[in-house]
Formats: sequence, C-alpha cells, structure tokens
Amino acid sequence: MNVLVTGGAGYIGSVCVEQLADAGHAVMVIDNLSEGHRRAVDPRARFVQLCLSERDAVIRAVKESGAEAILHFAANALVGESMANPSKYFRNNVASGLNLLDAAVEAKVRKFVFSSTCATYGPPDRVPMTEDLPQRPINPYGESKLMFEKMLGWYRQIHGLEFVAFRYFNAAGASARFGEHHRVETHLIPNVLKVALGQAPHCEIYGTDYPMPDGTCVRDYIHISDLADAHIRALRPGVNGFYNLGNGAGYSVREVIQACERETGRAIKAIEKPRRPGDPPRLVASAERAMKDLGWQPRFPKLETIVASAWAWHSTNPKGYAD
Repeated sequence: MNVLVTGGAGYIGSVCVEQLADAGHAVMVIDNLSEGHRRAVDPRARFVQLCLSERDAVIRAVKESGAEAILHFAANALVGESMANPSKYFRNNVASGLNLLDAAVEAKVRKFVFSSTCATYGPPDRVPMTEDLPQRPINPYGESKLMFEKMLGWYRQIHGLEFVAFRYFNAAGASARFGEHHRVETHLIPNVLKVALGQAPHCEIYGTDYPMPDGTCVRDYIHISDLADAHIRALRPGVNGFYNLGNGAGYSVREVIQACERETGRAIKAIEKPRRPGDPPRLVASAERAMKDLGWQPRFPKLETIVASAWAWHSTNPKGYAD
C-alpha cells in the first residue's frame, strides 16, 4: 500500500514509518522539521519537507504521492504552551489539518488514521477510561485534537472518508533505531534518563500528596512499538472509529524513577514540587475496543521493558539526533 505519513520525522511517526517499511508498504513522509529531525526518517521512505499550512502545496503533494492511506501525526503537543499560545494550536492542529483533510478528499484517499490523545477527555469520570466517556478537554491542546476528531466524523459522513482516531496515553520507549528527542522535553522517562546520563542534576516530581499508594500521579505507559503496530492494523479495510491505546495498567512517578534507577544502575536524584494545576491523580486506559476490533495486543507492557528500550537508545544516542 502507498502510505503518506505526516510528522514522520517525529518520535511516534518515525517508528511508525519504520514498521510500515518493514511490512512492505511504500512510504512518503511530510514534515516541516520544526519539531522533527531529518535523521529520524527511515531511509526507505521518501521525504518531503513541507508545512501543512501551505494548502496548495499539500494538495499537490498528496495527489503526487498516490497515497491510499494517510497517517497524520504532525501537530504541536505541549499542554503548557497551548495555554500560553492557543492560537498556535488551533492554527497548526486544526486549520493546517483541514488542508490535509481536503487534500485527502481531492486525492481520493481511502483511509485516514489520526494521532489523537487522551487529553480530549479531560479529568475522567472513571478509570480505566473507555471511549464512551464524556470529552471535556481542559486545555487548547486537547480541544484542538477534539475539534479535529469532530471534523473527521463530518468528512466520513459527507465525503465517505474512512478514518481511525487513536487516543494515546503515554507513549514511551524506543525501537532499536529510533527514539525520543524533543527540542522541549516534557515527558517523564526521557527527563529521568537525562539525570542518569549526567545531562541534568535532577528530575522533578510534581505532587506527592495524591491519593495513590506512594502519593504520586499514576499514568498508563505504552511502548512506542506497540503504538505503531496498532496504526498498521488500522489500515485494514472496514476498521473505523475511535480507539484508546494504552496498556490498561498504571505506574506512579516514583515507580518510573525507580525502574530507571534499576535499568541504568545509577542513582537518580528527584526534587519534590507542588502539584501542577489540572493533573488528575490517575489516568489509565481501557484498550479493550482496540484489542477486539484490531486484534491488537501490547507486546511490551512491562515498565521495565519500556524503560530498557528507552535507555538503550538514549545511552547510544546521548545527544539524540544531534549527534
């Protein structure tokens, strides 16, 4: 199949491109490299540097790609930044995404797979979180993703565009070749590993008084390779709708830090800080729908395995793609 991947130079996109190529698909990557890295693009994929805000160029590129399916990862994804600069998030995640949707319709693309987020739910009414929970995002990032989900629904109804939207929980880990390198790093595991690498004096724990066994937040971590596997399964004809992607098990901040200490064999200093506004105590996915409809099952659910893969990549690439 001819597959177009936007954001294929980013963390999740790079591993998905790798697995698509491994599966024999022909892949073209569109990325403006504002957040992604050219070295993160699998050499088996064709690369086009392009911003989705360039509407006419996007329409031409999608037509010329001959894409039968689009995997759309390109987005801004920093919650704090979205609260400071909501315009950026609505322009990039919604308006620029609309250009891609229109290009897909013009090029008669059959399947559209969207990288969404559990941030569309906001604080959940219950845990584990199922896809039928109310969606009440509490930041412009989550709102922008929810807006695009609604656009997909209308495009399916009006244009017949088949789509799958995956609501991620916490992507983590690495493949042997591709890992996590954000210019502004907000994710827990890479920030903890920076301490082990001697690149930071300490990591930070935000809130130690949550109603959890060790007082710290609990989150659902999913291995990046399992995440990519779900996207490839979503390319099958007849697969439609919204799916959570997570392990269904949560780990606390302290448990993550301890796992990193065990894997690296190094002491990791942690500084305790007050809670951040809007951080729920526990976010854990129910991914039963994806398991049932896609035949998907996490292959690397253990925190130790996720951390080990991340450490292997970061210790081999201590400066990420800047080496």
